[in-house]
Amino acid sequence: MNIKSYIYFGTVGHERFLPRSHRFTYKVFYLFLDIDELNFLGKKLMFFGYNKWAAMSFFDKDHGPLTGDHLRPWVESKLVEANIRPDGGPIKLLCHGRIMGFGFTPLSVYYCFRKDDSLSAILYEVCNTYFERHTYVLPVKEYCSAKIYQKCQKELYVSPFNDMNGYYEFQISPPDTRLKINVNYKIDQDLMLSTYFIGKKLPLTTLSLVRCLIIFPFLTLKIISAIHWEAIRLWIKRLRVYKHHPYQ
Repeated sequence: MNIKSYIYFGTVGHERFLPRSHRFTYKVFYLFLDIDELNFLGKKLMFFGYNKWAAMSFFDKDHGPLTGDHLRPWVESKLVEANIRPDGGPIKLLCHGRIMGFGFTPLSVYYCFRKDDSLSAILYEVCNTYFERHTYVLPVKEYCSAKIYQKCQKELYVSPFNDMNGYYEFQISPPDTRLKINVNYKIDQDLMLSTYFIGKKLPLTTLSLVRCLIIFPFLTLKIISAIHWEAIRLWIKRLRVYKHHPYQ
């Protein structure tokens, strides 16, 4: 059986434009997992565990309904709610796994394909540091090999330095040898913040997992630390702090 899952190794960047200029970048890697072969990956790859502890692991309960059930029924139910008819095509999930039992993914992206390999929808699962989450389900109306454009209203409190008003614009390339995801946060027509990930595809093998674990043994700590360190920098710049709105 050929493995249909991959790793994307690359760079995350944030650039704030209003009300103060602020930017940073850091290196990361993402797992790009075919959710139907997770059980196979857990048996095939050394150092990778599916719903069990390993140096690198993936747990269903970290995503979707948080129940630990397999993710396909949940994804397909979200598609149906959005009037998108699933036909059993592949579902690929871009996310961080757990390293040594610890993991946190601010943004997980589900690519929902039809059986003819065209994209029908993309789900953006956003998780904040209050461990609240919301999933934006957006149809792919115009599919091409270069870039997909999508847009939605903001629903989840993410940063204390961003208001709950506004909307997101997604510019995303279909997954290939390279992957780019760009998320712009706007209020009216003003671009407040732009974030991106640019990654290069690597095969998902025991060797590539070991390489990532050697380069990023503390990736989860790096992500959490970066969130709080950048928050301190923004606070020093005297940006307005918005009160947390619990997600309903």
